[in-house]
Amino acid sequence: MAMKSVRVALLLWTTALLSWRTLCLAELMEDQGHASCVTSSRRDKNLSGQNLTNVPLDLNNETQSLDISHNPLVKLQAAPFQRLSQLCFLKATSCGLRVINPGLFVHTPKLKFLNISNNLLDQIPDLSLPLLKILDLAGNQYGSYKLPATFQTLANLSALYLGSENALQVDFNDFDSLSDSLLKHLILGGGVEWQRYDRGSLAKMKSLQKITLKVPFCENFDLFENLLEDVNETQTTDLELVNILPNLCNVTGDPFRSLRAMPLIKDFTIVNTWINSSFFVLFLKNVLLSNVRTLTFVNVTYNEDTAEGFRFPTLNHTIVLRSLIFDGVNHYQYRYPSIEISVDMFSKMDYLKFSGTGMNIVPCKVMSSLPSLETLDLSNNLLSDTGFWWSGCSYTSVFPKLRHLSLSKNRFVDLSFIAQHTHQMKYLESFDLSFNSIFLDKPCFWPIHITSLSLSNNNLGNKVFSFLSQYLQRIDLSKTGITALTKEDLLQFPMLTHLFLSFNSIKVIPTDLSPTLVSLYIDQNSMTSISRESLAGLPSLRTLKAGDNPFVCSCDSYWFMTALNKSLLPDWPLDYTCSTPPSVADLPMSEYRTSRMSCEAWLQAAVALPVTMLIVLALGSAFYACDGVWYTKMLWMWIRVKRRGQKQANLLNNTTFRYHSFISYSHQDSAWVESKLVPSLEGAGISLCIHERDFVPGQWIVDNIINCVEESYKTLFVLSNHFVQSEWCNYELFFAQHRAIDAQQDSLVFILLEPIPTNSLPKKFLKLRKLLMQQTYLEWPKDERKQQVFWVNLRSMLQVADHRILKDMALELTQSASLIPDDLVPLLK
Repeated sequence: MAMKSVRVALLLWTTALLSWRTLCLAELMEDQGHASCVTSSRRDKNLSGQNLTNVPLDLNNETQSLDISHNPLVKLQAAPFQRLSQLCFLKATSCGLRVINPGLFVHTPKLKFLNISNNLLDQIPDLSLPLLKILDLAGNQYGSYKLPATFQTLANLSALYLGSENALQVDFNDFDSLSDSLLKHLILGGGVEWQRYDRGSLAKMKSLQKITLKVPFCENFDLFENLLEDVNETQTTDLELVNILPNLCNVTGDPFRSLRAMPLIKDFTIVNTWINSSFFVLFLKNVLLSNVRTLTFVNVTYNEDTAEGFRFPTLNHTIVLRSLIFDGVNHYQYRYPSIEISVDMFSKMDYLKFSGTGMNIVPCKVMSSLPSLETLDLSNNLLSDTGFWWSGCSYTSVFPKLRHLSLSKNRFVDLSFIAQHTHQMKYLESFDLSFNSIFLDKPCFWPIHITSLSLSNNNLGNKVFSFLSQYLQRIDLSKTGITALTKEDLLQFPMLTHLFLSFNSIKVIPTDLSPTLVSLYIDQNSMTSISRESLAGLPSLRTLKAGDNPFVCSCDSYWFMTALNKSLLPDWPLDYTCSTPPSVADLPMSEYRTSRMSCEAWLQAAVALPVTMLIVLALGSAFYACDGVWYTKMLWMWIRVKRRGQKQANLLNNTTFRYHSFISYSHQDSAWVESKLVPSLEGAGISLCIHERDFVPGQWIVDNIINCVEESYKTLFVLSNHFVQSEWCNYELFFAQHRAIDAQQDSLVFILLEPIPTNSLPKKFLKLRKLLMQQTYLEWPKDERKQQVFWVNLRSMLQVADHRILKDMALELTQSASLIPDDLVPLLK
C-alpha cells in the first residue's frame, strides 16, 4: 500500500530550558489524601512557613491534618504528637529534618498520609503504621534504598515515593520488606544515574501496577534493559519514565526493543525528557509494535538531529495504540519541524491530544483521515477561528466520528462562526471553548447533536444564554461574568441536566429554576444564603456544589445547615464557612449552632402559646388561692368611687344632705348591723339613718322611708336571704332606685352579707337581680384581714358627700323626683 503522508506544520514555542507542564503526581495524591482526611476546617492546621523551630505543644487534640513544612525544625520530637490520636495527614517537607523520634508515630495510629520529602534524613526511618496509604520519602539524603523490616507492617500502603541523590544503586534485598505487600504504585529515583541495579530487585513486588522511574539512563542502557525485564515480572500495566534522557543525550542502540515483549504494559509515559528525531523513530516503532494502548509525552524537548527531520516508515503490523498524547512540546531549534508519517497507521486511534505544542493550523489530513477518532484535545495552543477551519483545506468530511472536541486556551473569537462550522462534525456531542476570547455579537445556529458546551473563563455576561443551543444538556459558564440568574434564562433549555456557574457574581438561586437539572455548581459566587424554596424548584437535583460563598450564618441559612441532605454537597463541610456576622466569621457552617426555636416562627408560636397559658393558669391559680378576685373587686370599687366623686364634685358642690347613708336591712340582720356596721361607720364620722333609731314616731312607715332616702347621700342595702323575704325592704329598694334614676346615678350601695342563690329571689325582687348584674357590690368577708379592706372601701363610698345638712336641698330633690308612683297612692291613704 502506497504510503499516504503529510508534512505537519507546527509552530513550537519554547526555549531550551526544561519546564514542567503537568500537575505533579505527588501533589495530586496529596490533595486527594487531604480531602479524604479532613472533615472540618477547624481540624486542619497549616503551620507551614512560620519559622518554627519546634512543633507547638498546644495543638488541638482533634487535629486531623497538620502541615509544618518550610520550618527549620531539624528534629521531630514525640511530645507535640502525644495528643494527636486523630491525626490522619502529616506533611513536613523542606524542614531540614535530620532526626525523627522513633516513638513519634506511636501516638498517631490513624495516620494515612505521610510526606517527609525534601529533608536531610540520612536513613529511611522505621515506621509501624498499619493504616498508612501514601508515604513520600523522596528528596532525602539516605545512601541506600534498603527498607527497614518495620515496613512489613504497612499492610495498606498503596503508593511509596523513594529517591535520594546519594542512593546510586539498588541492591537485591532492598525491597524485601514489601515482597508480600499490596503496594500498587512505586515512585523510585532521585534524578541521578544509578551505578548498579541488581537483577530481580523490583521483581519481588509482584503487586505493583504502576512504576514511575526518575532515573536517567543515557550512559547505561544495559542497566535499564535489566530493569525492564524485572518490571515484566510484576503486574505493572503503567510505566512512567521521568527524565530518562537528559539534555543533549545521544542514544546509541535500541534500548526500548524489549518493550515489544512486555504484554502487560498498556500505558507508557515519557516525562521531562530530551528526544532526538533519530531516537524518536526507533522509540515510536517499538511502541507501535507493542501492546501499548496509551502513549503520553509530557514536557518533552524535541531536537531534530537529522537533516530530513522525523520520517517514520510504514509498518505492516496491526497497531493497538488507541491514545496518543503530547502535553507540552518544546523545540530545541525553535523552527517548524519536519514530520512525515502515514496517518493511515492511526486509523483505529480514538483519542488524540496535542496540548501546549504551539500549533496554529490544523493539518488538513488530520481533519479527514482519522475515521475512528472520538476525542480530540487541541487545548493550550495558538489556534484561531480560521486556523482550525483553514480555508486552504478541501475535504469531504471533518472528523467523521468525533464526539468530544476541546479547543480550550486558544485564540477563538467569533461564537457565531464557530457554531456554524460545527455542523460539519455530524457526531460532535461535547465542545470545550473555555479560556478563549469569545465575543457575542451575532445569532448562533448550533447543530442539534451538540449536548455539552463549555464557555468558561470567557467574558460573556448575562446575555450569554440567548446565544446557546436549546438542545444542550450540559452547560459550563464558570467565570463568565454572570451577575444574575433568572428562571427565564433556563426556560429555553428543556433538556438541561448539568449547569456549572462557578466563579461568577450570582447572589440568588431563583425559585422554580429547572425541573430537569441534576447537577448545579454555583460555588465561588456572591450568595449569602440558599433558600428552601430555591431547591424545592429543583426536584431532580442530585449534586449541588455551593461552597466558598459569603454565607450569612443566621436563620436564613438554618434549614440549609440542619435540614438539607448533605449528600447533595460534594464539598461539604470544608468549603462552607460563615462570612457574617463578625462574631462567627470564618466559623465552619457545620459547627455553627443556633436553636430551631429561634428560627422557626411557627414553633415559637406553638411553644409560646401553651407556655403562656400555663403561666396564666399558674398566676390565675395563685390569684384565686390568695383571694385575688375579691381584692380586685374591692380595688375596682374604690377606684370607681374616687372617679365618680371627682366627676360629681361640681354637682354636689352646693348640695348637702342630712345623712351620709340610709341603711336598709332586714330586722333579722339587725345584730350584724348594730354590732359591726354602725360602730365601724359612725366611728369614722359617717352619719347614718337607721329606721329603728331615726324614723319619726307617728308618721307612716312609707313617709319615713321616703324622707330618709331623700335626706341621705347614699342608700346602703344589707342584702341577705332575710332581706329578699321582707316586704318593707322591697319598698325601700323601690324608692331608692327611683331616686337614683332621677337625681343621682350612683346613690345605691349594696353589701352582700351572705350568698343569695339567684333562683331563691322572689319575683318582686327581679329588679334587684338586674341591679346586682349591673352594679358592683361589696361582699362581707369572713377573713378579718379582708374586713379591713372592706371597711376602707365602704367608708370611701360614703364620705364623698359634704357633711353640711341642707334640708331645703332634700326638699328640692323631692319636688324634682316623685318617689311614689301613681299605682301606690291608694295604698298610702
